Amino acid sequence: MTPRRQRMLAIGLVIAGVSVAVGLTLRAFDNNVMLFLSPTQIAAGEAPLDRPFRLGGHVVTGSFQRDPGSLTAVFVVTDNQSNITVSYTGVLPDLFKEGQATVASGQLDSSGVFVAEEVLAKHDENYMPPEVAKMLAEQGKQGHQADETAAVTSN
Repeated sequence: MTPRRQRMLAIGLVIAGVSVAVGLTLRAFDNNVMLFLSPTQIAAGEAPLDRPFRLGGHVVTGSFQRDPGSLTAVFVVTDNQSNITVSYTGVLPDLFKEGQATVASGQLDSSGVFVAEEVLAKHDENYMPPEVAKMLAEQGKQGHQADETAAVTSN
């Protein structure tokens, strides 16, 4: 075999190896990607029917229902344009409450209800950890300058 032919064979094997690696990476990436959709997108039929996705929005005030002694909760999530009913069986996060933002992972069932496998509660941009609030309150007792800093921080 001539050196030129060996070089061409080596280049061909490298290209084939890289192609296989890229193909496997893209396939793994496609299988692990989870879409994030709003209730309006789901109502428009953009939700995949064959795989899980994430639903995000606010929990409608007054929509939360749970039978006593049951772990199954039903509530409505909205983006102020469309509403989606969500069913979740399990313990909800401590920050979960009506009127707050939430993200749920799961799938739509045949009746159009989003069956969540996981529910995450999101806090708003005004959230402050209790330790920081306590520190700012203590600093506020020490002088007027701390009050101005706390006012700027909360805005």
